[in-house]
Amino acid sequence: MAQPLHPSHPLQDNSSTAGRTPSVLLWVGVATFGMLVLGALALWFHYGTQMFFEMIRAGFATCF
Repeated sequence: MAQPLHPSHPLQDNSSTAGRTPSVLLWVGVATFGMLVLGALALWFHYGTQMFFEMIRAGFATCF
């Protein structure tokens, strides 16, 4: 008779880092998004609204 592919009692990870990986990835994503927003705001305040939108428009025109 065939044996089941998974055990009836799954293994448990009792290490100190168990369950931390999703939390760490979430915080890295939040930090990255925050840095992008801060960079955009810094460019906006440094160059002004019109120059900021001109730079974005030129970037889109280059890509497409």
